[in-house]
Amino acid sequence: MSLATPGVAPEVSVLVPANDEAENLPEFLRQVREALLALPYACEVVVVDDGSGDDTPAVLQRLVAQYPFLRVVTHRGRRGIADALKSAADAARGRIFVFYPADLQYQPAEIPGLVAPILAGEVDVVTGAKQGHYDRRFVSWVYNGLCRWLFGVSVTDLNSVKAYRREVMEALPTRPDWHRFMVVIAAAQGFRLAERAVPLHPRRAGKSKFGISRIPVGVLDLVSVWFQLKFGRKPMLFFGVSGAVLCLLGLAVGVYALIERYVYGVGFRPILDLIMILVLSGLILFGFGFVGELVAGMREEVRALEREVEHLKEPRSPVQ
Repeated sequence: MSLATPGVAPEVSVLVPANDEAENLPEFLRQVREALLALPYACEVVVVDDGSGDDTPAVLQRLVAQYPFLRVVTHRGRRGIADALKSAADAARGRIFVFYPADLQYQPAEIPGLVAPILAGEVDVVTGAKQGHYDRRFVSWVYNGLCRWLFGVSVTDLNSVKAYRREVMEALPTRPDWHRFMVVIAAAQGFRLAERAVPLHPRRAGKSKFGISRIPVGVLDLVSVWFQLKFGRKPMLFFGVSGAVLCLLGLAVGVYALIERYVYGVGFRPILDLIMILVLSGLILFGFGFVGELVAGMREEVRALEREVEHLKEPRSPVQ
């Protein structure tokens, strides 16, 4: 039997954020058992009840007694998918994670296909490419196109089900909604990517948590992630260059103002205001750059300390 029990350490952990999914969870777990039972490696399912307001807690309590491979984590209030995945990862025991929603739009039978390239050592992250009709297809197309253009990733669908090594989750910043950018962040850190077509089915029950109001937030997150990956380690590259350009523009306008005043005898007060704005803006950006460099240096020091702590936690073989 490949499904993990309390005494069997799993190879794969399926992480399932669930908010108001009481109607879908029984069928989802039934399909998971059917899909994973015959696999040659052990699997577990970690469901995170993300502040559900329906009967999800009672349904999960009943399902835990029915399925030994199921583990449940509860959030008192809704914290979002990113926090739910982090809580599930903290509770999971597998070395490979699979992000799978509980709404049954993705069939659990696709999980082995997502995991296979990672188990074979070919890649570190496998992302699903949605196949079939779904709402807001145009929005998804624009979002994926912007991501490919800004980050240079080769996959076509970044916001779908995924399988990935535990190390990928550990490298992901715990920021709200940044789970959408897991693939681009992993690619920026050198993890190998692959893509696999995954059929998308109509939702059987419940309603989608995605609304139009999240589109502006997604765009701002996209810009934030791009800035972090592009200039997070070298903030002076952005602020310093911008400040230098503004200062040079201020110098050029100042030279022009002197020529106008002393060669042609013409004075124009707004030009002096423009010079001050350009020079002060440039100096302020330089100041942001210096502060950013200090913050980046402190972050690197913290990361180095974290690596040392992890190294000290590793078991050492006794000296012969």
